[in-house]
Amino acid sequence: MANHSKAKTGKLAGLAALVVLIVVAAWGLRQTGSDGALVGEGDDYPDKPLSLTVAYGPGGATDLQARIAVEPAAEVLGQPIKVVNRPGAGGRVGWNWAVDSGGRDGYELIAYNLPHMIAQWTHEPSLSYNADNVVPVANWGADPAVLVVGKDSPFQTVADVVDYARAHPGELSVSGAGLYTGHHVAALQFQRAADVDINFLPAEQGGVQALQFVIGGQVQAGFNNLSDSWRNRDSLKILAVADTERSEFLPDVPTFQEAGVEVDDLSTNLRGVAVVKGVPEPHVERLAEKLPEVFRLEQVQTKLKNTGSGSLVLGLRETRELFERKTRAIKALLAQDDAP
Repeated sequence: MANHSKAKTGKLAGLAALVVLIVVAAWGLRQTGSDGALVGEGDDYPDKPLSLTVAYGPGGATDLQARIAVEPAAEVLGQPIKVVNRPGAGGRVGWNWAVDSGGRDGYELIAYNLPHMIAQWTHEPSLSYNADNVVPVANWGADPAVLVVGKDSPFQTVADVVDYARAHPGELSVSGAGLYTGHHVAALQFQRAADVDINFLPAEQGGVQALQFVIGGQVQAGFNNLSDSWRNRDSLKILAVADTERSEFLPDVPTFQEAGVEVDDLSTNLRGVAVVKGVPEPHVERLAEKLPEVFRLEQVQTKLKNTGSGSLVLGLRETRELFERKTRAIKALLAQDDAP
């Protein structure tokens, strides 16, 4: 009888030990993300303020829209998101910093720009950021490129610009935010479609500086963001929109295609939030759930519209599909390109 009691007690002890092991293992799985990163108390995320790296300077379209988009984040996410500007080299400085020095805990977010990121990492594989370590989460806006000239420019139409460029190969000076930004993509498309050779001059300090070059007469023309150009329309002439249809903000301005030049919407500046690979999956999922809610808030939509900024709110799946489509299109464009 005693032996039977001891055997029964041993079995119960073994079963208890097994239960403990299962509980510990389950707890451990819950505490790690897809890359083995520690998660901590997932239900409490975020439990402190977050930051958003904007790879362009203050006052430009990306900076302005990022601030509008995340301003009310605390109302939905429970914590504020602070914008941090890390400008330089057409976005390369800020995005390299995010991958090389940024955190993997979900508290340091990245404001992405397409097609900039994709064009840059496709053309320059040595960059720290690439398709393998930037994880898109949600999109807030779409800002087409436009062709602009100074208020006193002799150019009145796209045809005028094309005629001049054909008569003066390589002489037409055209500014943009940087090499392999959306502005540069628009310029490459324009060159190919119009069969012209232009002198593209990247502005080290981004789109605001590039626009100032046009307004100040330092260059003859520029490709820039529709939103920035719309806000400065009294100092510019906006000749065409690089999109497949006219903009609600510029209903009287033709698309390039309407003007007889086959430039589509590939250069449209798509903006949103990404994280660096290694952020725990539960954190990514929470951001993907909550950020579109923030972007759709009436106060965000109203402020975007009041600044000439197009809205395009996409969740996790749609944003990743967007990255994939743009990647295919950019690779096809750059495969034909012989730009430096």
